[in-house]
Amino acid sequence: MLGAERATRRGAVLLEALVALMILAVAGVSLIALAADSARTVEHVRQSEAELRAATTFMDAVALWPRADLDRHLGDRAERAWNLRIDRPTPTLYVAVLRDSAGTHEILRTMLYRPEAHASP
Repeated sequence: MLGAERATRRGAVLLEALVALMILAVAGVSLIALAADSARTVEHVRQSEAELRAATTFMDAVALWPRADLDRHLGDRAERAWNLRIDRPTPTLYVAVLRDSAGTHEILRTMLYRPEAHASP
Protein backbone atom coordinates (compact mmCIF):
# COMPACT_ATOMS: atom_id res chain seq x y z
CA MET A 1 0.00 0.00 0.00
CA LEU A 2 2.90 2.32 0.75
CA GLY A 3 4.25 1.92 -2.80
CA ALA A 4 0.89 2.83 -4.33
CA GLU A 5 0.76 6.07 -2.28
CA ARG A 6 4.25 7.02 -3.44
CA ALA A 7 3.35 6.40 -7.09
CA THR A 8 0.17 8.46 -6.68
CA ARG A 9 2.13 11.25 -5.00
CA ARG A 10 4.77 11.22 -7.76
CA GLY A 11 2.02 11.41 -10.36
CA ALA A 12 0.40 14.32 -8.54
CA VAL A 13 3.73 16.18 -8.28
CA LEU A 14 4.34 15.64 -12.00
CA LEU A 15 0.85 16.91 -12.79
CA GLU A 16 1.37 19.99 -10.57
CA ALA A 17 4.70 20.69 -12.28
CA LEU A 18 3.07 20.47 -15.75
CA VAL A 19 0.25 22.80 -14.69
CA ALA A 20 2.78 25.28 -13.27
CA LEU A 21 4.78 25.19 -16.52
CA MET A 22 1.61 25.80 -18.54
CA ILE A 23 0.71 28.79 -16.36
CA LEU A 24 4.22 30.22 -16.81
CA ALA A 25 4.06 29.63 -20.58
CA VAL A 26 0.70 31.41 -20.90
CA ALA A 27 1.95 34.31 -18.78
CA GLY A 28 5.14 34.55 -20.87
CA VAL A 29 3.25 34.57 -24.16
CA SER A 30 0.89 37.22 -22.78
CA LEU A 31 3.82 39.43 -21.76
CA ILE A 32 5.43 39.06 -25.17
CA ALA A 33 2.16 39.95 -26.90
CA LEU A 34 1.75 42.98 -24.61
CA ALA A 35 5.30 44.15 -25.37
CA ALA A 36 4.76 43.77 -29.13
CA ASP A 37 1.46 45.66 -28.95
CA SER A 38 3.11 48.45 -26.96
CA ALA A 39 5.89 48.73 -29.55
CA ARG A 40 3.31 49.00 -32.37
CA THR A 41 1.44 51.68 -30.43
CA VAL A 42 4.61 53.71 -29.86
CA GLU A 43 5.47 53.52 -33.57
CA HIS A 44 1.95 54.63 -34.51
CA VAL A 45 2.20 57.60 -32.13
CA ARG A 46 5.57 58.58 -33.64
CA GLN A 47 4.14 58.48 -37.16
CA SER A 48 1.09 60.51 -36.11
CA GLU A 49 3.29 63.07 -34.40
CA ALA A 50 5.49 63.42 -37.50
CA GLU A 51 2.38 63.87 -39.68
CA LEU A 52 0.98 66.51 -37.32
CA ARG A 53 4.31 68.34 -37.27
CA ALA A 54 4.41 68.45 -41.09
CA ALA A 55 0.78 69.57 -41.25
CA THR A 56 1.45 72.32 -38.71
CA THR A 57 4.41 73.57 -40.74
CA PHE A 58 2.23 73.71 -43.86
CA MET A 59 -0.61 75.49 -42.04
CA ASP A 60 1.90 78.00 -40.64
CA ALA A 61 2.77 78.85 -44.26
CA VAL A 62 -0.93 79.10 -45.22
CA ALA A 63 -1.48 81.47 -42.30
CA LEU A 64 1.04 83.84 -43.89
CA TRP A 65 -0.70 83.94 -47.28
CA PRO A 66 -2.04 87.37 -48.18
CA ARG A 67 -5.70 87.90 -48.99
CA ALA A 68 -5.14 87.49 -52.75
CA ASP A 69 -3.57 84.04 -52.28
CA LEU A 70 -6.37 82.94 -49.96
CA ASP A 71 -8.94 84.09 -52.53
CA ARG A 72 -7.11 82.13 -55.25
CA HIS A 73 -7.22 78.98 -53.12
CA LEU A 74 -10.92 79.13 -52.14
CA GLY A 75 -12.58 75.71 -52.16
CA ASP A 76 -11.05 72.23 -52.04
CA ARG A 77 -7.66 71.35 -53.47
CA ALA A 78 -4.97 68.75 -52.99
CA GLU A 79 -1.88 70.09 -51.24
CA ARG A 80 1.00 67.68 -50.72
CA ALA A 81 -0.39 64.67 -48.81
CA TRP A 82 -3.52 66.51 -47.67
CA ASN A 83 -6.71 68.14 -48.84
CA LEU A 84 -6.92 71.85 -48.09
CA ARG A 85 -10.27 73.63 -47.98
CA ILE A 86 -10.44 77.38 -47.68
CA ASP A 87 -13.78 79.11 -47.16
CA ARG A 88 -14.60 82.79 -46.69
CA PRO A 89 -17.70 83.03 -44.46
CA THR A 90 -17.40 86.83 -44.21
CA PRO A 91 -15.56 89.36 -46.38
CA THR A 92 -12.66 89.53 -43.91
CA LEU A 93 -12.62 86.03 -42.37
CA TYR A 94 -11.18 82.85 -43.90
CA VAL A 95 -11.44 79.31 -42.59
CA ALA A 96 -8.66 76.90 -43.58
CA VAL A 97 -9.19 73.19 -42.93
CA LEU A 98 -6.50 70.58 -43.56
CA ARG A 99 -7.72 66.99 -43.93
CA ASP A 100 -6.03 63.70 -44.72
CA SER A 101 -5.77 62.70 -48.37
CA ALA A 102 -9.02 60.72 -48.18
CA GLY A 103 -10.78 63.77 -46.76
CA THR A 104 -12.21 61.83 -43.84
CA HIS A 105 -10.01 62.98 -40.95
CA GLU A 106 -9.59 66.64 -40.07
CA ILE A 107 -6.01 67.31 -39.02
CA LEU A 108 -5.99 71.07 -38.45
CA ARG A 109 -8.43 73.97 -38.70
CA THR A 110 -7.71 77.67 -38.35
CA MET A 111 -9.44 80.99 -38.95
CA LEU A 112 -7.59 83.85 -40.60
CA TYR A 113 -8.48 87.51 -40.60
CA ARG A 114 -7.52 89.60 -43.60
CA PRO A 115 -8.82 93.18 -43.74
CA GLU A 116 -10.34 94.38 -46.98
CA ALA A 117 -8.06 96.45 -49.16
CA HIS A 118 -9.23 100.05 -49.21
CA ALA A 119 -8.66 102.21 -52.24
CA SER A 120 -6.48 105.15 -51.33
CA PRO A 121 -7.74 108.59 -52.47
